[in-house]
Formats: sequence, structure tokens, C-alpha cells
Amino acid sequence: MKELSTIGFDADDTLWQNEQFFRLTEARFAELLADHAEPDHLLDRLLEAEKRNLGHYGFGIKGFTLSMIETAVEVTEGRVPASVIGEILAAGREMLRHPVETLPHVQETLEELAGKYRLVLITKGDLFDQERKLAQSGLGDFFDAVEIVSDKSAGTYERVFSRHGDGAEHAMMVGNSLKSDVAPAIEAGSWGVYVPHELTWVLERIEAPEEHPRYRQIEHLGQLRELIAKL
Repeated sequence: MKELSTIGFDADDTLWQNEQFFRLTEARFAELLADHAEPDHLLDRLLEAEKRNLGHYGFGIKGFTLSMIETAVEVTEGRVPASVIGEILAAGREMLRHPVETLPHVQETLEELAGKYRLVLITKGDLFDQERKLAQSGLGDFFDAVEIVSDKSAGTYERVFSRHGDGAEHAMMVGNSLKSDVAPAIEAGSWGVYVPHELTWVLERIEAPEEHPRYRQIEHLGQLRELIAKL
């Protein structure tokens, strides 16, 4: 068994709350367009816009806001009032200003692991927003490195764990997304630890690789130290 030396952590919905603010904003968006589309239909159209735009805008609040505007234009056939566009922009700015809410067991787990392993924050999304959330969280000092990436693939983990550790085989990735945090890390040769969150974006959902010897699942981060001790 390869000795574990590096642990990567996802940020959004692994270290702090994130998806709940998107859900709240979607509800607000549905209210703004209530005269033009039923909520379920509107949110389906929004999701389709987000899928189309990932290659253009990437992940994060700014791309989400632009997708809301695009959807509003589409469902109103170009007649969306300027006041509604203004409300959508205001909702996006509010998301970018929202205080960071750290999840349970995060602080004590990082305190225990820091110094014993190289800790690397690996997150995708808007650079400025992710830097803001990390600074507000107060968790930055626990990490030996921070990588804000456009997407997460096996190649991403191979590069990051080679740059900041002893390679993927000596590393573990911890996160709430099976698609982005777990499956590609395992493909790269790392351990993949799934920490479910009650809200996970539909585009991040895939089947768990339960038969793989390097896959693990825990209920919360407070169980991570015990899991590592049993490897």
C-alpha cells in the first residue's frame, strides 16, 4: 500500500455551504418570471442554459447569473423588462457577498491533519469568489497549497498531486461531488473519499464507484481521521 502523504479537499459544500444559495436564488428567479413560465419549466430551461454555457463561462456565480439572464430573455421571447434584468444582477451580486458558513467538523479536522499531511485545497469556480470565500472562512492557514482550477479531471489531480506531493498514488481527495472530486481522483490513482451533502447540483451526480478498492464514503468530515487511520 502506498503511504498517504497528501490530502486534497474540495471547498464548496465540503468545507462551507454553497449550493443552498443557488437554490434560494433559483426560487427568487422563478418568482421574477412567474408571469412567463411555470417554475419547473423555467428551472429546466435554466439548467439547459447552464449546461450550454459551462464551456464559455465555467463554474460559479457569474456564469450562473449570465445563464439566468439568457433564460429570462428566452422565455419572454426578448420582452423581459429591464427591471427584471436588474433584479437578476442584484441577486448575483448578493450571492457574491454572502457570508461564508463553514460546515460542521471542518475546523477540528483540518487542525488535526495539518502538519501531519500536506493539505491542498482544490476547487473549481470563479477565481475572485473562491479566493474571497477562502479568506472569509479563516481556513487558509491550514493549507500548504491552493489550486483554483477550471475543471477537475484525472489529469488535474495527477498534476496537482505531483506538484504539491509525492504523486497521485500517495494522495487522497475528499469532497461532496462524485463526478468532480471522487471519480477522477480515483482514476488518477488516488484515494477518493465521498462526503455527501444534502444539496448537490444535478450536473455533479453520478453513480458511486463502490467496488473500487480506493473508494470510501463518510457521513461527515469528523470521520475522516478515523478513516485515514484504517487505510
